[in-house]
Amino acid sequence: MHLLRLLLGGLLAWSACSLAGKDPAEKPAAFQVLVFSRTEGYRHASIPDGIAALRALGAEHGFSVIATEDPDYFHPDSLARFAVVVFLNTTGDVLDSLQQVAFQAYIQQGGGFVGIHAASDTEYDWPWYGKLVGAYFKNHPRIQEAVVRVVDPGHPSTQALPASWRRTDEWYNFRENPRLSGVQVLAVVDESTYEGGQMGEDHPISWYHTYAGGRAWYTAMGHTKESYAEPLFRQHLLGGILWAAGRAR
Repeated sequence: MHLLRLLLGGLLAWSACSLAGKDPAEKPAAFQVLVFSRTEGYRHASIPDGIAALRALGAEHGFSVIATEDPDYFHPDSLARFAVVVFLNTTGDVLDSLQQVAFQAYIQQGGGFVGIHAASDTEYDWPWYGKLVGAYFKNHPRIQEAVVRVVDPGHPSTQALPASWRRTDEWYNFRENPRLSGVQVLAVVDESTYEGGQMGEDHPISWYHTYAGGRAWYTAMGHTKESYAEPLFRQHLLGGILWAAGRAR
């Protein structure tokens, strides 16, 4: 009788999964990531490519991705579901004062933040956010090839990268060097390899830090659609997400 009950229970579970369109052997996602791409300024044409790349990384590495431009997600109950919040090419003032308070509390409670490219072109009137990201965008030259030099090869987001990484992107100049805000620099862009750099020999392009109780990781790369098809850039993003989620050393 006991064996019969077990068999019936398993059959019912399999049937429920089949009706829901799920594989009964499918494992639940290890964690959830919120990808936020609202824009109140310039809108990057690469946003859909970025979302698709992050969803593919999630499917491959065991985390689920919810992509939205709805700021109502920035509520304590909603944010509590996510291990990481990604600002993907956001621009301008994307959160109101109550949503800012909710996001700040999320970070203070140990939440993770990942900023991609124009995340530094966001919320200029919110100093707390500027410190979370590490620097604000100033300007950029034309899209062109340059050499990125990895200065911290031990981080999960740089372990797969070559020491000298030649790639094409839109290379941001920042209002001030992010080192002044206490971040740990992962990679710099070599200004001798392209035109329009304004920060000198030390031009950070990717970094991370712990801030206000949470974890924050940022890369200034990711302007172009082609970026999100690059295996090395995807590995860069994956390492940043895993670190921000506390799933990597």
